[in-house]
Parts: sequence; C-alpha cells; structure tokens
Amino acid sequence: MSDRQRILSGVQPTGNLHLGNYLGAIRNWVEGQSQYENFLFIADLHATTVPHDPATLAANTYTLAAAYLACGLDLNYSTIFVQSHVPAHAELTWLLNCITPLNWLTDMIQFKEKALKQGENVGVGLLDYPVLMASDILLYEADKVPVGEDQKQHLELTRDIVNRFNHQFAEPDQPVLKLPEPLIRKEGARIMSLTDGTKKMSKSDPSELSRINLLDSPDEINKKIKRCKTDPIRGLEFDNPERPECNNLLTLYMLLAGKTKEEVAAECQDMGWGQFKPLLTATAINALKPIQEKYEAIINDKSYLESVLRHGKHKAEAIANHTLTKVKTAMGYSLPL
Repeated sequence: MSDRQRILSGVQPTGNLHLGNYLGAIRNWVEGQSQYENFLFIADLHATTVPHDPATLAANTYTLAAAYLACGLDLNYSTIFVQSHVPAHAELTWLLNCITPLNWLTDMIQFKEKALKQGENVGVGLLDYPVLMASDILLYEADKVPVGEDQKQHLELTRDIVNRFNHQFAEPDQPVLKLPEPLIRKEGARIMSLTDGTKKMSKSDPSELSRINLLDSPDEINKKIKRCKTDPIRGLEFDNPERPECNNLLTLYMLLAGKTKEEVAAECQDMGWGQFKPLLTATAINALKPIQEKYEAIINDKSYLESVLRHGKHKAEAIANHTLTKVKTAMGYSLPL
C-alpha cells in the first residue's frame, strides 16, 4: 500500500489526442506522477453519453492507452485501465442515483449546454454522467481529483453526494465514502485553436486544421501550421490582447522547444510569420517524434498493451469492489453468496 496520496483522472476515447490535451494536462501528469499514486482510466462509459460510433470505440480506447504510455506515464506510479472493464462503475452509479436529487443534475451547466445542442434526442446518460463521474472518483477513495474550470461543479456535486450518503447511511465518526479534494495543478498551458486564437483547441472542432494531433505526420503538421491564422503585423509578441493567435503560437513554440518566455520573446521580437512558421513546424515535428515512435512500438505490440490494461483492471477492480461492498452493506443489501 502506497503512502502517497491517490489521484484519479480519466479521459474519453474520442478522436485523437491533440497538443492541447498533451501540453494542458498529460505532460503535467507525467512530470508530477511520482508524487502520487495515480489511477488513470479510459472513460469509455462517458464517451457514450452522446451519440458515438460503435465501430471505433474499442480501437480509440486502445489508441488512447498506447498514447498515455508513449507520453511517458510510468506503470510504477500509474495504473491505467478501461472504465467499462470494471463493472463497479456502473453499479455504484445506480446506487448513488437512488440518493441523488434530480434537481442537482438538471442544474449542471454542462448538461444545460449539451442538452440544448441535442434537443429531443438527449439521453438520460447525459443528465446522469456527473453521478457516474462521482462513482469513478469514490470507488478508488481518491484523495485528489485534477479538475479544470469546467469540471469544478461536478466535483462539488461529488462532495455533496458523499455528504448526503454518509449522513443517511454512516455514523458521523465512520464515513463510508471518502470526501475528495480538488487538485488545481499548476496552470497547464491553455492551448488555443490554430484557426481562432480566442477558442480552446478541441477535438470536437469540425476543422482538422484547428488542432495538431499527437500522431500527425510531419506533412500534416507542416500543412496545419502553414495555414494557421495569423495577423499582418511584423514582430511577434506575447500577451497582446489584440493578437490572440500570435500569443498562442509563441506559447506553443515556447513549450515544445522547452524555452522560457523571455528567451522566446527576445528570439522572435523581430521575426515575420514567414520566418517563424517554419521554425514552429520543425520544433513541433521534433518534439512529437519520440512520442510517435514510442506509440508505434506500443500499438503494434498488442499483447503488451493488453497486459497493461489487464493488470490495470485487476488492480482497479480490487479497490473498486471493496468500496462497492462497503456501500452495499451500508445501504442494507444482502451480499452475493
């Protein structure tokens, strides 16, 4: 048993990971992973809360697991598993559904936004996914959950569910469910779209040109940076609100080259885009090459990847099932014979 605090985080297997995911989150996990006991899962149950393609779900799941490993997640510190491989996630969600007031869920900002988009086709899963998220966290008795601004409300809901459950089914000095804390990590880079410097880089953007994916070929990277939005001003600078694209592209270069802000500001202050774009392209290709080579080796070694996920499932299941049994006992269920 580790004396490090336990962290839980998950990513949906939808489409390719892009530089926003990598520089904003995954690279930070990798750098800080030895401080914690990390449980990182592929959130395939969450991926089906909106219409999805059954033909690609499994392949995307394996792609994401291989990409995690290629980015440097170390199995000495991190347990990687697939959410749907551990049935306790779905079972605890049902148990918590039964004590979660409906209005807590209809008040969720993300539900309101996404439900508007889907109109009459909105599924119960979209309304209910914050309860699934609570189950993900609570099954592993996570101390900390890395959250961005958009997920803070869901972690608050998880804490409300814990307090409600413990109040109804536990003694004050012997809580059944552990109250998780948010982990606001040092600000990962906020990487913006290549086609609009005021919007976050996102895999849901219909334009492939808006993002650089982790597995993009050198030709694709070159094409995307060539075509990315810029401004007519010569001389590049950070933090000018009138020049969001300039700030974003300099930030990308700074992170991928491993340079300081001051170094990049000095290096690029007299550059035009014609000089800077090839520099950014070469830097991006160079930075992604080792990740892509490692990814190719892992994705082509199916037995290794399966062994990682099988080991992850067994480790996750042991902890999850222990929590699930505690919850069912507290709620008065007869336990399986």
